[in-house]
Amino acid sequence: MAIIDCVSWSPQENAEIFAWHYPETNLSTYTQLIVHESQEAILFIEGRLAGKFGAGKYTLDTKNLPILRSLYGLPFGKKNPFTAEVWFINKLHLYNLTWSVDGISTHDIDYDTYIPLEAYGQYGIKIVDAEKFLIKAVGTKNRFTQRDLTEQFAGEFSTKTKSAITQFLDMNKIGFKRISAHLESISQFLKEKMVPFWGELGIELTKFYVNSIGIDNSEDGMRIKNAINMQSEMSITGHTWQQEQAFKTANNAIGEFGNGNMGLLGGLMAMNMINSNGGNMGGRMMEANYNQPRFNNSNAVNQNPQMSNNERMVYCSNCSKKFSSSMNFCPHCGDPYNPCPKCGTDNDINAKRCVSCGIGLQIISAVCPNCKCEVDLNSPFCSNCGHKLISNDVCQRCGTPFKSNVKFCPVCGKKR
Repeated sequence: MAIIDCVSWSPQENAEIFAWHYPETNLSTYTQLIVHESQEAILFIEGRLAGKFGAGKYTLDTKNLPILRSLYGLPFGKKNPFTAEVWFINKLHLYNLTWSVDGISTHDIDYDTYIPLEAYGQYGIKIVDAEKFLIKAVGTKNRFTQRDLTEQFAGEFSTKTKSAITQFLDMNKIGFKRISAHLESISQFLKEKMVPFWGELGIELTKFYVNSIGIDNSEDGMRIKNAINMQSEMSITGHTWQQEQAFKTANNAIGEFGNGNMGLLGGLMAMNMINSNGGNMGGRMMEANYNQPRFNNSNAVNQNPQMSNNERMVYCSNCSKKFSSSMNFCPHCGDPYNPCPKCGTDNDINAKRCVSCGIGLQIISAVCPNCKCEVDLNSPFCSNCGHKLISNDVCQRCGTPFKSNVKFCPVCGKKR
């Protein structure tokens, strides 16, 4: 076989090649070895490391390779053939390597549930120990590329990255809503964890960045994304999940009005759900998100300890801002305070029923002072408990007892 006179490597491919094995092994003491900048050449003779060569031009004689004399007894000055393997190592700084992991299961403190996360980022490496890299990473391959690197160590890399991200979030009590604010700290923490891993392969980890951490696209992840999106939407619009379901049920039922008796029944059920009072499930579904206080409810909590027991903070039906129930007008927008006689919620002046508890607000209805149920204004007795209704000492609209010197109800304003 022909003896090679010159050995060199000039990569022509687009792929990032970290190590390349020169295909010929028939060399001589006159063979020229050319090593370009950012390269290192490694020679093996009979499986033993014969020499390392940095950038430059070399003659592979017994002067540069003393091992030739010990192995073959080759003299100086003649063209003596020998067999050797030549490896070229690419020692460029690479900064654009990408990484990604998913299925990072962590218990999130914001939503108090397990969330499957995914993470993306970039890293940079440089081969600093060519011999260790060839032995521990390359092995018997003829060339070793970026793809070989990422595929060969993907499992260990993924495990270490997932573990490090989970540890950082747990140790620092960081929830999903605040992860983006800590990407720099997470990147530094992960780099410290990954440096020993790459060092064992003769590689220096020069850069490591986490670009984003989010919920992955698994089946569980998609359900959680949808739930978070729904929660955000309800937070912006100011309605609850129960209201959302009630409206959906009502819309579906009303849409069936034209489909015979079943459609009519469904529509009536939906209307009853919306208009029912606060004592049943329908009323609770339609209760406002900000949970208006109930004046006649013994379990109601006074939101301001400096107020008297008869005062509560209510939300304006016009601008949705808080004000004290002792005021006759909203101090923010000037809208008149139109309290529900049963729960105290502020309602629009033209509202027929309370938006919170569903009780009628027109003069055609009243409240029994005994059981607080809605009754007909002209009925002499309560249809629920039998209590006598017509009395000059009790407001016929809201059931509030009158004091001897008042002419108007202090709660709903009805004339005595």
